[in-house]
Amino acid sequence: MTDATALTLAIVLSATALVLGLIAVLTRRVVSTPAERTVHAALHTASLAARPLRKGLNPDSALDAAPHLRALTGSDGLALYGPDADFLAADPPGGEIWTPTTRAECLRTAAESIDGGRRVLRREQSPVVVGQPLLDDDGTVLGALVAVNHAEPAPGMLGAIGEVARYAASQLQLAELDASRARLDRAEVLALRAQISPHFIYNALTTIASFVRTDPDRARELILEFADFTRYSFRSAGPYTVLADELRNIDRYLVLERARFGPNLSVTLRIAPEVLTVVVPFLALQPLVENAVRHGLAGRQSGSVEIVAHDEGSDCIITIEDDGVGMDPDALRSGSGDVLSDGEQSAHVGLTNVDHRLRAAFGNDYGLVVETAPGAGTKVIMRVPKFRSGVRA
Repeated sequence: MTDATALTLAIVLSATALVLGLIAVLTRRVVSTPAERTVHAALHTASLAARPLRKGLNPDSALDAAPHLRALTGSDGLALYGPDADFLAADPPGGEIWTPTTRAECLRTAAESIDGGRRVLRREQSPVVVGQPLLDDDGTVLGALVAVNHAEPAPGMLGAIGEVARYAASQLQLAELDASRARLDRAEVLALRAQISPHFIYNALTTIASFVRTDPDRARELILEFADFTRYSFRSAGPYTVLADELRNIDRYLVLERARFGPNLSVTLRIAPEVLTVVVPFLALQPLVENAVRHGLAGRQSGSVEIVAHDEGSDCIITIEDDGVGMDPDALRSGSGDVLSDGEQSAHVGLTNVDHRLRAAFGNDYGLVVETAPGAGTKVIMRVPKFRSGVRA
């Protein structure tokens, strides 16, 4: 081995040792200190407790959450009660700690903490029982958490029980918020369903009836289209669907309208295949297309509607445009019932509903943009993200 080779090898070995030493230091830093590991473990346990609590407080969610809440408090036993002091679950589920006397004391403590909205501490006998109400931000009692301990709880444990109760209450509030949002979504879908024009249904059935004698095959086809349209529009499903399904139902609607108006209604669809799987709110397009058909043909011999959907970076842009009578943009913006005509008022309700649902689902960067003027037609532009975490059909 030459001196140069030996020197090179020494340098390589020294560099390797330095790198390995640095890796060891960084690894120890990643593993972190015992205190940091304790914090990490506590956060992980809290996240495990949050999952069931986000479903609301019931026997099943309480049973899943109780072990994690007990671990956070450091108590020997923990029980959860509903807002009426009804027992839901305990951890450990059995064992010598849950004697009939202790169970009775826990129930009495839970009822007292719920009634008073405050912590209740019972030291009269062993084990010591601590009741902590689960309060929302308005002070409404959502339930109670009762901790049981063989030894006298230290101030730190009492503080932990209070904080865990507040954490559990916050998760229950989020569960109620989720439920309220779901109820609002269902209510808005019901409103959109109710807005599907009764005149359209009546006219569609009248059109089908007119074909029964003159063209039975055509009547049969239209009946199937009408059945599929109503089945989709009134389905029991979630608040979202994919654009392909929404467009398929729009096509059924347009088939029925074209059967009624014939060549007087011209419809153009230009849809980029790559956006067909984009998730959109259920029935988001129906009121927009129905408005376009209604305004495109209002007081006119003929009219046209164009529906375009294309890819624009991380978003999907959907436009629905008609060449009809248009609307007063100032009146439409204000939504004033004494300024808008019946048709414009109906359009305003539908547009507002869809815009609200888009913003609730995707944020204020998304929604509807309406370009219109009297006699100049109407163009509605809908922007939705091609992907949004937590939003799926």
